[in-house]
Amino acid sequence: MTSMVQESPVSSLAFPVLVRPILSNFEAQDPTASHTLKAAFSKVEHAHPGLTYDLVMGLIKKADVSVNMNESILRLQGYVSDQDSMEYKSSRTEEPFQELNRKSASLKKILSRIPDEITDRRTFLETIKEIASAIKRLLDAVNEVSQYIPGTQGKQALEQRKREFVKYSKRFSNTLKEYFKEGQPTAVFMSATFLIHQTNLVMITVKERCE
Repeated sequence: MTSMVQESPVSSLAFPVLVRPILSNFEAQDPTASHTLKAAFSKVEHAHPGLTYDLVMGLIKKADVSVNMNESILRLQGYVSDQDSMEYKSSRTEEPFQELNRKSASLKKILSRIPDEITDRRTFLETIKEIASAIKRLLDAVNEVSQYIPGTQGKQALEQRKREFVKYSKRFSNTLKEYFKEGQPTAVFMSATFLIHQTNLVMITVKERCE
């Protein structure tokens, strides 16, 4: 049976992109409560992936409003602070790791612009070029970092993760071709959130194998 996270990456992005930044905004008013809530959500999400998403969708259903979660999560990704995305950043100080941090953040930032730019063909075509370039730079940065990973097993794990990332990059490219034929943006939003999720998985793999 396919898990919810595999079916739609928004389930894994609901906590880091939507809920955690909201809780961070409470920090100025009550740092202790903010920290406690974030830690509790993080623990629950780790034990039961997708639970935050289920909670959010339950609230949306109760409110009886229509929300495209892929589009919403994509937009919100552009507002996630460095502090709220620390789990997807390497703490290693060597330049290749810092470069990887920059390239992964850059790709996610560009992808987050899609909902605002998709209706302007000229702007969107330029954005697509930026995305292709950002994907290549990220892969180059992953290759640089792989030299620092100890052991064959660790290198193979990152290589496998990289292959998955490339697979979803190609899917994103194919989805864009379909969009220019059919004009339906929903599939593009979903494919872009998959790419954000895969970027996060690359960073998690690097952290697990190097820190």
